[in-house]
Order: sequence, then C-alpha cells, then structure tokens
Amino acid sequence: MRYETLTLAQLHNLIIDKKLSIRELLDYSFSNIEKYEENINAFISLYKEESYKKADELQKGLDDSKSLVYGIPVAIKDNMVIDGKETTCASKILKGFIPPYTATSVKRLQDAGAIIIGKANMDEFAMGSSTENSAFGPTKNPWDLERVPGGSSGGSAASVASGEAIFSLGSDTGGSIRQPASLTGTVGLKPTYGRVSRYGLIAFASSLDQIGPFARRVDTVFDVLSVIDGYDAMDSTSIKDSYPLDIERIELKNLKIGIPKEYFGEGIDLEVADIVKENIKVLSGVVRDVVEVSLPHTEYALPTYYLIATAEASSNLARYDGVQYGYRAKDYEDLIDMYKKTRSQGFGEEVKRRIMLGTYALSSGYYDAYYLKAQKVRTLIIEDFKKVFEDVDVIITPASPTTAFKLGEKAKDPLSMYLSDILTIPVNLAGLPALTVPGGRDSKGLPVGVQIIAPHFREDLLYKVGKFIEEENKFYEELPKLS
Repeated sequence: MRYETLTLAQLHNLIIDKKLSIRELLDYSFSNIEKYEENINAFISLYKEESYKKADELQKGLDDSKSLVYGIPVAIKDNMVIDGKETTCASKILKGFIPPYTATSVKRLQDAGAIIIGKANMDEFAMGSSTENSAFGPTKNPWDLERVPGGSSGGSAASVASGEAIFSLGSDTGGSIRQPASLTGTVGLKPTYGRVSRYGLIAFASSLDQIGPFARRVDTVFDVLSVIDGYDAMDSTSIKDSYPLDIERIELKNLKIGIPKEYFGEGIDLEVADIVKENIKVLSGVVRDVVEVSLPHTEYALPTYYLIATAEASSNLARYDGVQYGYRAKDYEDLIDMYKKTRSQGFGEEVKRRIMLGTYALSSGYYDAYYLKAQKVRTLIIEDFKKVFEDVDVIITPASPTTAFKLGEKAKDPLSMYLSDILTIPVNLAGLPALTVPGGRDSKGLPVGVQIIAPHFREDLLYKVGKFIEEENKFYEELPKLS
C-alpha cells in the first residue's frame, strides 16, 4: 500500500485499530528513502535510529493518542531549528550550527506525536526556485530526475512526492511552497501571514516568510495546519485572535470565483493555462458564478518583491559573520578581513547576489527611490486584492508559469529563474493564504498545479475549493514511476 496517498485520518484509524504499527509506517518511509534518496537528494540529514526509538515509545502510548499526526513520519525544511540538531539552511556558512531551541511549529508537531525523520534540502537560505542553490547538491524531481522539483522547499516537496515522508513542512517567502507543490504534484498550503508562528524559522525576508505543510492530500495539509496553527508569544507577528476553520458551513454552490486576466497572459505555458482553465470549467458547474477580475498592479509585483525581499535579506543575513557560530574563514589578517572572507566563502552565489541587491536598495540616497517606493507599490497590490475580494470569494490561477524545467536550464539566468515565482509572489506581498492542488499533467507527463487564493484567514474557503478539485482529478492516486 502507498501510505502517502491516504489521509491522516485513514492512517490514524489503521494505527488505532492495530492494522498498522507506527514502526511499520516508519519502515515504509525509510525503505523509500533507501531506494530513492541517492537519486532524489531530498534530505540534508536523517534521524533513523532516533525515529525508531520514538516510534516504539509512541506505540506504547497509543491508547492515549488523539492527534492525527501521532506516529506519522514528517520531513522538516532545514531552515527550521531543532534543539540539538544541526541546522544549515543548505549553506556552508551555517555548517556545524547546533541550535539550543526548537521552532514553535516543529515543537507543536513533536508534542502531538509526529516523528521528525530528517531535515529536507532547500535553496540556500530559501533563495531560489529550483533547489539547485544548495551547498549539499540539487534535489531532483521524482516525476523526472532530469528536472527540478521547484524551490526553495524542493526537498520538502520531493520527499512527499516520492513517499519518503507522509507530510512535510516548508516555508513560503515568494511561492516556495506553492511552486514546488505544482512541479511535484503535491498539495502545498501557504497560510495567512501571522497565522503560523515563525519563531525558529531562520529568516530570509521577515515580512514575507510563512511556514506551511506539503502532503499528497488536501485533508492532510489542513489537519497539519490545525496542529501548527495558533498564537505564539515568541513571535511578534503572530496573530492573537483565533480564526477557526468553519468548513462545514461553506457550500460550493454559494461561492463566486474570480479569474484574474493578468495571470493568464504572456509567459504562461499554453498547456499549463489550458489545464487550469479546464479545472475552472468543471468548477463552474457547481459554484454560483465564475467571473473575470483584474489585479492591475500585478505587473509590478516581481520588482517590488525583489526590492523588499532582498533588502530584508541584507539585514537578516548580516549576522552571519564568522564570529558567533557557523563557518569561519581560516586565513585572514584582521577582523574586517575575517568578515569579508567568511561571507565570501560561506555564502553561495545567489545569496551574495541578493545581499548585494538589498544592500544597494537600502543604501544612502537610494532608500526612498527603491525600498520606500516598493513598499508603496506593495500597498497598491494589497488594495487590488481587497477590492476584488469585495466581489468574489476566491481567486483561481496557475501556480507556476511552466511545469518542471530541466536541471541547469535557468541556473545561469537569474532573471529567468525569478520569473518562476511571478504567479505566487503577489500573495506573499499581500499576506494572503493560498493553496496549490494538482490539476493534471501536461503532454510530457509532468504535474500542473492550480493555485487558489482566499481573503485573510479564510483558509476554510481554500479547503472547500481545493477538496473539490482534488476529488475531480484524484491525482493523489497517480505516483511517479521511481526505480
């Protein structure tokens, strides 16, 4: 049985009814890791011995288990700290860094009985769209090992697509959950900014970063959300108010769907657009109405994002200087020389590029012209969404302009790589929740994702629409043919 195709509720029932032991489920994950990991490279580190010890402990306490994640193997993106476990952000500069505390989202999973089997590969410091910018080598797409899995949470996505983990956690700064979900045929949820604690998530761009889950089923990502959701006093951006998911009261027949014309224009692969439109056509038969809408400032989202994100990255990554932790250059003349050589040798090319861009945007004489202006355009993008959501309940778009591209295809063209996130970036700028659900496959057999966007804290709408698309396609039954 392919356990990753089941919902958490189905797995939980098998475990509670003693038809499946926690150790057997763990055997399933590690057997897939043993078979596939050499080719996929989804993990930076694995905790096999510790995981089996945890499984045996959990099996003894099975009668007291209530959480659906109890005994379930999970992969964690390597930018979330775990007490006593090396955390690298896939960067040479953090080699050997052992954090003394655990990220809130990870701790909540641990407390609920989930088994952390390892740390997933990623683009260095979450900067990339292909998981090729990793000090530990690229992750490969389980659907085609010559192609990328997307990024920056490519390891988290690939581990789920290959059955190495039942679900995983990733982070989304400009599409880093939704884009790899689209490219690997998985379900990826980016919650509303502030809904899930960022405490223990190593920052890339603090006003954009958000933790969220991957799985093969819509039910699973929302069950995981219910565990990691909630206020955290350790995160100053965490929302104190409670926003429960009242899914039962929502009826598809009452929903109005918006289709933004700006998301189906130039640069979108025709096959991708057609598959998304076919899903919208099916959906139109069960909802109240489907209408075209406009988000006029969409064209400015990409440059706005790359000014704000790089500026925040320049500030956040200033702490990595070789003084307190991580990598330090061996040969240097004085303190300044040590800073220069440590950062030059420790950071990868893409990270250095973004630090340089961000530092320039924040420098004297350019702050108003670039960073401040980008923040003003961000407000216009937020207002665009507010206006549209006055008339429609959710927005549907492609999640990625293309299906998975070949390894190395865009590595030497940063601007082309940046365009991979053009359909997901506006959501982060506005702090909205969004869900990617598989909508089909193109002529090459590669997955295509449908992106659903909802107003702030309306993840319940995402669930209802996403669940319908999932059941129409049943893509979770289709699995990559790995050997």
